[in-house]
Amino acid sequence: MNEKPFKSALSVQEGIKQPSSVNPYWNKQDRKKKAELTADQMVGKILAQDRTVLSQTITLVESTNPAHSTKAQEVIEKLLPHSGNSIRIGITGVPGVGKSTFIESFGKHVTGLGHKLAVLAIDPSSERSNGSILGDKTRMEELSTDPNAFIRPSPSGLTLGGVAQKTREVITLCEAAGFDVIIVETVGVGQSETVVKSMVDFFLLLMLAGAGDELQGIKRGIMEMADAIVINKADGDNIDKANFAKSQYQAALRLFPPCESGWNVPVKTCSAIEKKNIDEVWQMIRKYQEFTTGNGYFGNYRKQQLVKIFYDWIESTLITRFFADENVQAKITQLIPEIKKGNISPYVAGGSVIKDLGNVEM
Repeated sequence: MNEKPFKSALSVQEGIKQPSSVNPYWNKQDRKKKAELTADQMVGKILAQDRTVLSQTITLVESTNPAHSTKAQEVIEKLLPHSGNSIRIGITGVPGVGKSTFIESFGKHVTGLGHKLAVLAIDPSSERSNGSILGDKTRMEELSTDPNAFIRPSPSGLTLGGVAQKTREVITLCEAAGFDVIIVETVGVGQSETVVKSMVDFFLLLMLAGAGDELQGIKRGIMEMADAIVINKADGDNIDKANFAKSQYQAALRLFPPCESGWNVPVKTCSAIEKKNIDEVWQMIRKYQEFTTGNGYFGNYRKQQLVKIFYDWIESTLITRFFADENVQAKITQLIPEIKKGNISPYVAGGSVIKDLGNVEM
């Protein structure tokens, strides 16, 4: 009896032979690696307002790779004589105040007047992953397509103050590239947010009415540093609340000591979404620039900022090189388990590491 061959339903049918995922005509050796620009070439292209190279150079400056640091500093040094010809505006405010919407409306007004605007938008970084969303460009759709505007989102990293560690250097690069209005948008209001004040000419504080006790909604120290307070979202049913908040802030500012610049801090209302009173904010900033230039404060304050950069650079460099030292790393690795066991206090352990400071090559 002839038995038919058994065919299982689970047997695999022979399929079509799949082609290679790699193009057979593509050869890695045939690819030409794009030549890396020298520091002088970067300088020349930035002065020629090449935005692609500007972005590449900012990435170089922000890099944590020690190999990039020397080249970045060389570029910055050569561009310094071409910087400084801008008005630097720091913008901060409580969460939900509408910083991105305000900056877009304000930025479009500024570029409409013929100015070239650079927006340095700082995004908060996660302490767990060190990652950032960097989504400010998507929130400024109209401004991001403006040919006279340049938006650069940067992660804050673990830097205090709501600004990225290299923000000062990026300001220099943007000024050398021909941008005469620089906006630094900070992460938000916090205890150390005042760092932005040390790198801008005009510090604008955005506030929101109707969100609770207005005078308790922000630290007094930040209010004292503000060159102007603008209450955003003064539209619709919120107009009366905004005007009431304006009167409260005006009364509170009278209790503060006078500004070193001699400037009387104004309080204004605006609606970024309706583009209402945005022109008044710009006129106010120009008036401040004219006033402080006339009494000498503008130039003197920029000189003070240079001195602060000097001290900050020394501090940052010492810390970086100290912790990068192999002996220091070994000492710390040795002490941390003892600290966790309670065999030594953090203070004594730290003192023993500091004693080795003389052996660290600076």
